[in-house]
Amino acid sequence: MMRIILLAMTNFAVMAVLFVSMSIIGKLFGINMSAGSMGGILTMAVIFGFGGSFVSLLMSKWMAKRSMGVQIIENPQTAQERWLVETVRRQAEKSGIGMPEVGIFHSPDPNAFATGASRNNALVAVSQGLLDHMTADEVEAVLGHEIGHVANGDMVTQTLLQGVLNTFVIIFARLIGMVVDNFFRSSNDENSGVGWGYYIGSMVAEIFLSFAATAIVMWFSRYREFKADIAGADLAGRQKMINALKRLQQGHATQDLPGEMAAFGIAGGLGTGLRKIFMTHPPLEDRIAALENAR
Repeated sequence: MMRIILLAMTNFAVMAVLFVSMSIIGKLFGINMSAGSMGGILTMAVIFGFGGSFVSLLMSKWMAKRSMGVQIIENPQTAQERWLVETVRRQAEKSGIGMPEVGIFHSPDPNAFATGASRNNALVAVSQGLLDHMTADEVEAVLGHEIGHVANGDMVTQTLLQGVLNTFVIIFARLIGMVVDNFFRSSNDENSGVGWGYYIGSMVAEIFLSFAATAIVMWFSRYREFKADIAGADLAGRQKMINALKRLQQGHATQDLPGEMAAFGIAGGLGTGLRKIFMTHPPLEDRIAALENAR
């Protein structure tokens, strides 16, 4: 219920801010914006801005199972499967969330991810490579990290952030398009509708604003990784979490998981230069240092 209220309040706040912003910009640049056109643009921005993000969130488990080939452990057949399920169950109970689905996906890279539409409807999956190359203590810490993502509500929070940013990108790209069009049009064209300046200005602005929005979302993803590491340390033990991250350092560079799952894996790809601002995960050495310096 609280998340539904949060979504409603977020939508209302975004609509209010955008309505005021459009009114101010319209007056500053002399752009004629009727209430009808403003309402239409705002409605379109919110629907498209939040719509895609929440559809992806609602479909995240289904998409993860099929894109990653996750085999859900419904009836554990081996000692390893029983241990995985019981470890997740214990950590979920300690974190106060519902029991997630537990699965294994076939990949030689050591990785894991969590996804799902809510704290009580999640999926935690680990790669076969992670099980093959890590000790039980290290796997326990990785599971705690992923449970931390679920318990912290990172999937829903990131969806809200993405929705807000998408909405602002759509609306401000069109506002910039209107400003550009108003600058280039002649006085005789005032009542002829939008011109080429609007379409070109909107498209160029949306490209640059989308890059900025992505950088913000990736910053949030990196920030939440430190929080998930703390959760893993609390659930499994700080030294186990540190050892798990050091194990990832010793192996080959872990590739990003596809799509939205990348942000909630245990590790991501490496980046240099400007690429760093678009990485889902902070460097492993920074995460290890943060845990070692934690009190």
